Amino acid sequence: MTNQSLRWPGGPLTGTAHLPASKSEANRALLLQRLAGGGTLSNLSEANDTVLMQRLLAQAASTDHLDAEDAGTVMRFMTAYLAVTGWRGTLTGAARMKQRPIAILVDALRALGASIEYVEQEGYPPLRFGGQPVAAPAGQLAELAVRGDVSSQYISALLMVGPMLPGGLRLRLTGEVGSRPYIKMTLKLMQHFGAAATEVGRDVIEVQPGGYRPADYTVESDWSAASYWYALLALAPAGSSLLLPGLREKSWQGDHVIQIIMQPLGVVTEFRADGSGASLTQRPLAPPPVDAPTTNFSDCPDLAQTVAVVAAALGRPRRLTGLDSLRIKETDRIAAIQQELRKFGADMPEVAPGVFEVQSANFHVDGQAVDTYDDHRMAMAFAPLAMRGPLLVHEPLVVRKSYPSFWRALAAVGMQVG
Repeated sequence: MTNQSLRWPGGPLTGTAHLPASKSEANRALLLQRLAGGGTLSNLSEANDTVLMQRLLAQAASTDHLDAEDAGTVMRFMTAYLAVTGWRGTLTGAARMKQRPIAILVDALRALGASIEYVEQEGYPPLRFGGQPVAAPAGQLAELAVRGDVSSQYISALLMVGPMLPGGLRLRLTGEVGSRPYIKMTLKLMQHFGAAATEVGRDVIEVQPGGYRPADYTVESDWSAASYWYALLALAPAGSSLLLPGLREKSWQGDHVIQIIMQPLGVVTEFRADGSGASLTQRPLAPPPVDAPTTNFSDCPDLAQTVAVVAAALGRPRRLTGLDSLRIKETDRIAAIQQELRKFGADMPEVAPGVFEVQSANFHVDGQAVDTYDDHRMAMAFAPLAMRGPLLVHEPLVVRKSYPSFWRALAAVGMQVG
């Protein structure tokens, strides 16, 4: 086991945060670029997930065995891509990936004519592709009903291959649809690459046939990564401020709502007039409300860990809902948050069905070791606690999945990283 020690030397936090590009945008753009047959992508993410996506797209033409490792987005997007292109071979992943369900996507692709089999456990990777391309009858609109309450990545994967079907695709979403901003991001990028894809109802999306055309695209900085800097500033000494370059005021990323969520936790966002990014400043906390406010994370589940940790550290009770998808992420994130918060004198019990409340009566940071559960977001969500005291993070290299330079970026603004 490797460990990373963190300690803030004192004084205000100031400077510029080095942010990675959005891997959500980058991985979608990479797939669409490949389907379009061209276009230049700028500011691609340094995240391992994006590097992996590039590599698998390139390797698919020359190998019959691909490994998506621990990357859920890569596994889901590549499954749809390989199905629509008639690839023959096996797509596998890490041990945890083999525990993450994929039946909803596979069932939908099979309904479109794909030949996909489960190699090990029914409903889970690895997958074996038989080389039969997805191909609904020519001129006939393919219609599918897909659950929207498990993972929006299934929906995005199907939408992106929709223009490659002879008659296009009509997708009807059932259940309580989560992570809607990610679906809207997918549609915006599809349209950027020339596809006709529109919402014809709140839960019905139509994609016309005709494929894509090459286009250039510059990927925005990652709002999910920015959330950790919001947390650092919220917990920093008075007088702190930060510049977060590359963030857009009008963003396609759902996690840009962190700027709203963090306002009552003491962080104010102002976008620079020249479009160079966002300036963050502190403001004094108002007296806590009588009742714990509720935040619904259905559209931004990757922010839940960050907000839970900040609320606990500030002694601000907060109720969190919309966490269902956290159970099937890199780890069971709900259980992981609860376990780690208890080390600091806090907890996040389920106080009603689907409702979790952050509680902290005696929060303290004095050298505790944070377990990361093979989850990049656990490492980065708890790292800001170093602003309140010395901290140890187990297996710090997990951040390579989405933010490989995270520890270097902390050191660049004065954090003692050892």
